[in-house]
Amino acid sequence: MRKWGPLVAVCLGTFMLLLDVTIVIVALPDITSSLGASLSDLQWVIDIYALALAALLIGAGSAADVVGRRKMYVAGTIVFAGASLACGLAPNTTVLVAMRAVQGIGAAAMFATTLSLLAAVYQGRDRSVALGVWGAVSGGAAALGPIAGGLLTEGIDWRWIFFVNLPVSLAAVWLTLKVVPESRREGAGHRIDWAGTGTFTLFAGLTTYAVIRADAVGWGSGRTIGTLVAAVAALGLFIAVERRTSHPLLDLALFRNASFVGVMAGALALNAAAFGFLPYTSIWLQTLLGLSPVIAGLVLVPLAAISFLTAALGGRFLHGAPYRLVIGTGLLLIGAGAFAQSALDAGSGWPSLTAGLLLAGIGVGLVNPAVAGAALASVPPHRAGMASGAVNTFRQLGYALGVAVFGTIVTSRMESSLRGQVPDPHGAARALAGGGAQGLLGRTPAGGRAAVDHALHVAFASGLSTATVVAGVIGILAGVAVLLLVKTPAARPVAPGAAPAGPPIGPLAVERDSGSMREPAVERR
Repeated sequence: MRKWGPLVAVCLGTFMLLLDVTIVIVALPDITSSLGASLSDLQWVIDIYALALAALLIGAGSAADVVGRRKMYVAGTIVFAGASLACGLAPNTTVLVAMRAVQGIGAAAMFATTLSLLAAVYQGRDRSVALGVWGAVSGGAAALGPIAGGLLTEGIDWRWIFFVNLPVSLAAVWLTLKVVPESRREGAGHRIDWAGTGTFTLFAGLTTYAVIRADAVGWGSGRTIGTLVAAVAALGLFIAVERRTSHPLLDLALFRNASFVGVMAGALALNAAAFGFLPYTSIWLQTLLGLSPVIAGLVLVPLAAISFLTAALGGRFLHGAPYRLVIGTGLLLIGAGAFAQSALDAGSGWPSLTAGLLLAGIGVGLVNPAVAGAALASVPPHRAGMASGAVNTFRQLGYALGVAVFGTIVTSRMESSLRGQVPDPHGAARALAGGGAQGLLGRTPAGGRAAVDHALHVAFASGLSTATVVAGVIGILAGVAVLLLVKTPAARPVAPGAAPAGPPIGPLAVERDSGSMREPAVERR
């Protein structure tokens, strides 16, 4: 327990916070019925958590390097638990969305420290094993979310998808305080980059808001264009701030290296291509095919099971394998899996998804631990918090933007399909994507319900097929980019009389800065 206790503690919190990224997926129809949620409300329930998680990860990682990573992890877990309780008690969607944002803030403080806590405790092959287990937990949690959500929603009530976090949080805090050593960045004078954190958060928030609202108000509307312009301005401010501060939130010089860019592109595409369209898949399964929340969650078991198994085996047997090949191959499989889920029509059932989910699950299992190891290998040890925050920021931002973009794609394609079939195709498409199929049928005269029901099946299958094709393209392009950009460095010569450098963390070619290369200071209790 002493050796692997820290891994258990970190993975417990990681599983819980990533489970909450996707656990709401199968509960969406029940949330709609209970709180009267619209499509935009449902998108925000999903996206605000991932957005807060993405926007604050780098800042939380940087802050953890200063105040202590264990301290940040424990504080984040406590905030996460309190917000989970508030989510479960929410009387309306406004409160639910607000508390999901607070939940995301706590999750960011937790997630930003996971890799750096592991890096401070484990080295060499033990680190590879630890990252393999962490990657298996990460991929398995996101994939198991819909299953756990279905069991809780159908067995008890949708509110228990949040209440279940409370005992897990208590266990994570207790175990962390007992077995995880404190670690922080060595040296004095390091400050938290509040300006960088604020401008990056503003950029991420405005971008996601613009994409979510674009379907309702139009991509060419003044509101959408104005929001996107403001997002670009916020990005410009972030870059300006980072170039002038002595302690940047994210060292922009890293982006001069093609390998680092490739890894970040892979992280962004991972969650977008593998998980971004799953909320709409779940709504299709429940409201068009009539599956229960539990069965709808179980349909996704192939993705969960194979990703967990692949990541666990990969951490054991792929130690030292080039990240370029592991990440690139994984993304290509995710893309192929998305394409395999696109052959849907009005008569399709859930088995049409199985082969694609298996392919995507293998890809997720390969990419998750590899992209984490690549991030740690890309920076000096004292910047482990920055690397951890950066890779996880791109992953969660990919999910948040993926949900928003795929929502627009699904509803746009639905609207085209429903023209001439229903009086208000735009409104019907948004209601259908939000789980309102039965409501639409209920407002249809009895004599026309069969025709409208068929039209709704055709429209949803068409929208979901289009979204999965786009996801496939994203996965394939990202895989090719990683294979082309990420390089395996040549071995460095050892000066006469000098000791060998020891086993590499991984073969990612990213230029290191001239700062200290010492491991993070670890405080033993």
